[in-house]
Amino acid sequence: MVKRLMFEKPLGMRDTLPFFYKQKSKARKNLSDAISSYGYSFMDTPIMEYHETVGKVSATLDQQLFKLLDQQGHTLVLRPDMTSPIARVAASQLKNSEFPLRLAYEGPVFRAQQTEGGKPAQFEQVGTELIGDHSSYGDAEVIALLVESLQKTGLDDFVITVGHIGYVKAFFTDLLGDDEETIDTLLNNLYRKNYVGYREAVKEVPVQKDKKDALLQLLSLKGGEEIFESSRSLARNQACMQAVNELKQLYRLLQEYEVERYIHFDLNLISHMDYYTGILFEGYAPNLGALLCNGGRYDTLLPSFQLSASATGFAVHLERLLEALNEQETKDERIGVIVDDDTYNKGVVESKRYRREGLCVLLQHVDQIPDIKAFKAELSRTIDLTKDGGEFDE
Repeated sequence: MVKRLMFEKPLGMRDTLPFFYKQKSKARKNLSDAISSYGYSFMDTPIMEYHETVGKVSATLDQQLFKLLDQQGHTLVLRPDMTSPIARVAASQLKNSEFPLRLAYEGPVFRAQQTEGGKPAQFEQVGTELIGDHSSYGDAEVIALLVESLQKTGLDDFVITVGHIGYVKAFFTDLLGDDEETIDTLLNNLYRKNYVGYREAVKEVPVQKDKKDALLQLLSLKGGEEIFESSRSLARNQACMQAVNELKQLYRLLQEYEVERYIHFDLNLISHMDYYTGILFEGYAPNLGALLCNGGRYDTLLPSFQLSASATGFAVHLERLLEALNEQETKDERIGVIVDDDTYNKGVVESKRYRREGLCVLLQHVDQIPDIKAFKAELSRTIDLTKDGGEFDE
């Protein structure tokens, strides 16, 4: 009797079959090459971290953390993101390094799913962290690098939506004062892009009509550089004005990188990562029902590890990038060398020769091939050295 879970996987876990694995490797290399060209150094961190450190400072919800106990009774978590572990390393082993630090990573992260909704519990991120640069130049570098990295993979149809969390929070504080419950409700609706819910919540806010109108006008602050003027006129305090000025400076710098055609501004943009403090951004591609990438400035995370430094960075969701690229499976590029007992030695010699030329060659004894015609059809070409073979088959 077949065991019930013999062929099942834990909730949200997926297998990576050969074609998809090959495409992931190709996309990962293209992203990594682009990132390295900007002078970023790749590093890695353990898959498991202490809950007391990385687990608690991560913005991932506690119920989404994979937890386990070590033999000493400490609670561990499978890393839910890469930013928090790298912040830990920057504040400890790299704290005496020359700043700014330009670090990069590629690896799996884990977020538990409560129901089978199609979301993966394990997925791979490729990204960067620019630590110790608190300027608009750093923000522009990271966004420009993100654009060039996506281009390097062959993706050209995408948009990077840029916002400023400081604008939204200062705007709400000015209008709603210390009504944190209402502010949290509005922020949550914006995060979920539930604009109907946002409008309904505004109706219930106990403020005068002009303030309600201003809260609704916030939803219109989307578009190109033309939103700078309207966002300035809607701004109600110095913090809002400063945020707009930072966005204008950022846009001028992105024009220097010649990536402005990919940029869209949205002052309603809210990220689930609580540690973002200024510029933040999300990447989208057509026919992709989820974020392709995201990032932003996080100036309060590193101080939680006792390192007084600001930082910014981005992360690309590798599996979603492959979905956006939508590359079709191509014919196997491998060469097959088919041998029998008499031609085995010749097959070994021929296989070595082809491999030295950079080709991928499999050597297979004919007795272990159930269907010779199907076997040959899977490969780009075969060399049949058996007595019944014709040597070359295209």
